[in-house]
Amino acid sequence: MKKMITTSVAVATLLTTVQAEFSFGDMFTDMKEAAISMSKDAKDSVSAMTEGAVETSKSAERTVTTVSADAKDSTIKVSDDVKTMELNTSKDMSAATTALSADTKDSLKATTTDLKDSSATLSTDMKESTLATSKDVTDSVKSVSKDATASVKTISNDINSTAANVSSDATASVKTVSDSSTDSVKSVSNDSTASVKTSSENLATSVKDVSNDTTASVKTVAENVNDSVKTITDNVDTAKAVSTEAVSAVKSAATKSISAEEYAEYMKLKNATK
Repeated sequence: MKKMITTSVAVATLLTTVQAEFSFGDMFTDMKEAAISMSKDAKDSVSAMTEGAVETSKSAERTVTTVSADAKDSTIKVSDDVKTMELNTSKDMSAATTALSADTKDSLKATTTDLKDSSATLSTDMKESTLATSKDVTDSVKSVSKDATASVKTISNDINSTAANVSSDATASVKTVSDSSTDSVKSVSNDSTASVKTSSENLATSVKDVSNDTTASVKTVAENVNDSVKTITDNVDTAKAVSTEAVSAVKSAATKSISAEEYAEYMKLKNATK
């Protein structure tokens, strides 16, 4: 039975190998069916295995021989068909390759021409665009340069005008301040001179009055010397005191300026003593 199963598997394998159009799925299906069939046949023939062993061996041998012959014929036929198919395929591929090469050549030539034309057109367009852009940029730069120059010139003129106005205003202001300062100094100087002159004149008058008073007092004392020594002495002391006070007043007046109010007060006192 084991030999029979092995033989069946070998036959199924040969059949599967020879028939190239069968798939592995079909092969396994056939093997399964053959095994099941053999298993059934083997089961039915278990009892007769001993008697039919020689018969089965001969039958298997005949089957293998037949299959081998069929396989050889099939192999030769398949080989011839494959060779023919290879030749046909080679011719077809050669023709297809030649046609493809020609088509590719024409396509490449057309593509090259189109690319060349496109490149030339693109180059021309880019050149024109570059020229137009360059011209626009140049015009823009010139316009901006002119505008900037005009703006700078306007700003410069405005700055010069402003500086001139400021300088004139500053000069006028300084001149006004200088004139005002000069007038103020001149007025102060005149006031000081007038005040000093008035004080000097007042002092001279005061000294003169004091001197006259002293002279009168001395004269009076000299005329009345016989009347009383004490009176003379008192008059002399008074004259001395008055003279001393007059000298002190002159010294003080020479070193000290007096105001109009002080001078008025002095004159009041002087008039009151007369």
